[in-house]
Amino acid sequence: MEAGLPARLHHAPSTEPSGIVHLGLGAFFRAHGAIFVAEAMQASGGDWGIIGVSLQSPGTRDKLRPQGWAYAALELGPDGETPQVVAVLRDVLVAPEDPQAVLDAMASPAVKIVSLTVTEKGYCHEPSTGRLNVDHPDIVHDLAGPLPRSAPGFLVRALAARRAAGTPPFTVLCCDNLPENGRVVRGVVLDLARLIDPGLADWIAAEGAFPCAMVDRIVPATTAADLDRLEAATGLRDEAPVMHEPFRQWVIEDDFVGGARPDLGAVGVQMVADVTPYEHMKLRMLNGTHSSLAYLGYLAGHETIADTVADPVFARFAGRLWKDEIIPALTPPPGEDLEAYADALAARYANPAIRHRTWQIAMDGSQKLPQRILGTIAEGRAAGRPVPGLNLAVAAWMRYTSGTDEAGKPIEVKDPLAPQLAALWQDDPSATVAGFLALSQVFPAALREDAGFAAELTATLARLVEQGARAAADA
Repeated sequence: MEAGLPARLHHAPSTEPSGIVHLGLGAFFRAHGAIFVAEAMQASGGDWGIIGVSLQSPGTRDKLRPQGWAYAALELGPDGETPQVVAVLRDVLVAPEDPQAVLDAMASPAVKIVSLTVTEKGYCHEPSTGRLNVDHPDIVHDLAGPLPRSAPGFLVRALAARRAAGTPPFTVLCCDNLPENGRVVRGVVLDLARLIDPGLADWIAAEGAFPCAMVDRIVPATTAADLDRLEAATGLRDEAPVMHEPFRQWVIEDDFVGGARPDLGAVGVQMVADVTPYEHMKLRMLNGTHSSLAYLGYLAGHETIADTVADPVFARFAGRLWKDEIIPALTPPPGEDLEAYADALAARYANPAIRHRTWQIAMDGSQKLPQRILGTIAEGRAAGRPVPGLNLAVAAWMRYTSGTDEAGKPIEVKDPLAPQLAALWQDDPSATVAGFLALSQVFPAALREDAGFAAELTATLARLVEQGARAAADA
């Protein structure tokens, strides 16, 4: 090491077996699921080390390898920061470099669970229906040969290898924000498997397990300033730390192949029979308002959610969403008080230590809105409940995807449908709404065919354009 340079964080890599392969080794899983697994091993033992897989680029692998796969997780509380070193990773593979190595890891009999955080778009499905999109370029590729590119492709080909070897299937544990995520992933996997080998699909359906799960922890993107601050506090240089809030929650349906799983219940994971009410609560109350505040806050010039809710107009707006539009559409999970949950969310959003950028949350809206917002709108309309705030959130998403903000400056829109969405923007709000509502992959039929919804959304979009996001939210 050169004189004057800080020591690099390092952990001697473990040679213990790995029981979990995780697809999509981003910041969220490393700040949430990986920590739970590490704590479960400390509490109850077991060979549950994790092999991480990047489905796109080698960046995370290249940062973690010199550190022996260890990294720091920094808890950002209102009153200070608390670091810990997480050393549960055993290896990190990069799928585009060597897809066969990924399949071999997943096919290993030692691996009992394959978990995923690949974002909503990573499942190559139609968000409005939950079915496999057979025209997706990655699925077309995966049907053409044995070395896959997509997450569903890796799951299907690895399960095929296990079946051929006489090895039981692994449990597929989705950790993404999808309603009934285990059932969605099961459906996508079975759709793809059936196109490759109907017998394989039958085996997966009979022997496999796809428990639904709900995850919750705010994990802002790590910045260069975060790396420098962590180095100053610890004296060690970590090129791959993660930042997270104090709060965390993981609710999982206790349905694993052969019952094989870490002792997650010992470290606070809620193992339940039905995760649906928990995920509806979280997807709609947290993710729904998060997305609403992200689009409106970004348009109003706010960089982060904390900045957005520091504006009393948007704090009141979020409160109305919870009280008048979202909570009335929910069935509380056992033991949960939805009003208290909303109060806790408001406090979490206001945490000044969490710099969760509105631009980051606004990514991939075409994939997120169906489960975060549009389902609540459809249920509200069916029940005769007004949903003006959620209508405004959808209008703000449309305005955001035009690619130009209220000051006329360009927006870098990250969305798989970005070019198509930008082309739908017209000077006439009615034409804009008609174009967006024709997107069957985003809007469910109940809303596409609802003339009243189209009229309300058109009026809302016109008001948003005329008044601006802050004034429109101050209703």
